[in-house]
Amino acid sequence: MGLVIPRRKFIPHPYQGDIIDRMLDQSRCNVWAGMGMGKTTSALTAIDAELLAGVHHKPALVLAPLRVAQSTWPDEAAKWEHLADLEVRPIVGTVAERMAALSDKNANVFTLNYENLQWLIENLNGAWPFGRVVADESTKLKSFRTRQGGKRARALASVAHTSVSGWTNLTGTPSPNGLKDLWGQNWFVDAGQRLGRSYQAFSDRWFRPDRSGYGIVPLPFAQEQIQDAMRDVSISLDPKDYFDLRVPIVNAVYVEMPARARALYTEMEKRLFFEINGHEVEAFGAASKTMKCLQLASGAVYVDGVDGEDRVSSAKDFVEIHDVKIQALESIIAEAAGAPVLVAYHFRSDLARLRSAFPKARVLDNDPKTIREWNAGSISILFAHPASAGHGLNLQDGGNIVVFFSHDWNLENYLQIIERIGPVRQAQAGHDRAVFIYHIIARNTMDELVMASRDGKKGVQDLLLEAIKQRRIA
Repeated sequence: MGLVIPRRKFIPHPYQGDIIDRMLDQSRCNVWAGMGMGKTTSALTAIDAELLAGVHHKPALVLAPLRVAQSTWPDEAAKWEHLADLEVRPIVGTVAERMAALSDKNANVFTLNYENLQWLIENLNGAWPFGRVVADESTKLKSFRTRQGGKRARALASVAHTSVSGWTNLTGTPSPNGLKDLWGQNWFVDAGQRLGRSYQAFSDRWFRPDRSGYGIVPLPFAQEQIQDAMRDVSISLDPKDYFDLRVPIVNAVYVEMPARARALYTEMEKRLFFEINGHEVEAFGAASKTMKCLQLASGAVYVDGVDGEDRVSSAKDFVEIHDVKIQALESIIAEAAGAPVLVAYHFRSDLARLRSAFPKARVLDNDPKTIREWNAGSISILFAHPASAGHGLNLQDGGNIVVFFSHDWNLENYLQIIERIGPVRQAQAGHDRAVFIYHIIARNTMDELVMASRDGKKGVQDLLLEAIKQRRIA
């Protein structure tokens, strides 16, 4: 059974106060806030305040990427004291599970992944039960057109201005592919009042055909005029205006291991042994046990006794146990909206699974061309083992986001890969931007002990002894 984490007192940062005030003062608006700025908590706080004040008499609907809908919003609501009255119910899973979620009369916030939008609206058959809608990562709506475009966004458009009493677009990157991305999103705020009643009107006013004749490019005055047109319904918050750019912005992304994976993890902790798919997995001593537990937390385990660090693995070397960290990484990459992401992994099994999940990604190798292409912005996802990204490598021109997919105890390697894109190197290269660090952490696993060790709270030996003692008592 997982640990019960007590709720914390919420003291909003100034920029979170700005988000909350904008949502409360303006029922339909765009909130553009950079990564790591607490958009989810701010939006939940505004939703809670509106429900308590009776502004909306129906529950809210949050649209988000799957993992974000499934766990991020419910987890965030469970974290804070002031949100104790919010019951967040994800509408995910099988059709039967989604139908059961929809019938939950105690929930006052529902979350749904974009892929199920069309199913939801068809299933409701005109009986729209939600008040405010929050479109998290609203760039998912950029392809909306009044006469064509994505089916999901078109289905949502059928209720957006007839049944929805409040609307907030929430993203840190409203125009990842240029100004043309803005019309589809903003239509859900004002039905085309500011940027044009149709996409054709929008493009005719502010764009011209490119040289190929198939695309469009903005006219010289487009940026300023579009910004001015949207200013009264939009708030834009840049991390560099609020954070000390000399310090990275760190985010912990927690995932829950599925029941089957949790059972195997518990078995390894207690017996140093389990069996999976006909393979015996055994840990020989405490050090091997911690390695196996870290493997399980990441999603795969070696079945032949190797640790998976020093040899290239074949498909026979490991068995995949779960993919929740893969899903979490997909959400982070989606939030980055095209910005390059450096992904640190520990085990060879991690790399094999990551390459399968992200086939267009590249691996940091010994070829100088790889680093040149990363720094030139030609690589959107780069996988790197911390031991191979140490002293001397300059990766800061390529990006400012690093994600730790899996974890190990080596503090030097951890610090070194951060330093490859870190604040000092960003400043030296003339980049006026924050550095974002994401830790994907399997809750109630050895991942958390590694994080505590890095934070310098306790020595590795003390943490291991304490963890073993706690598990023995449990």
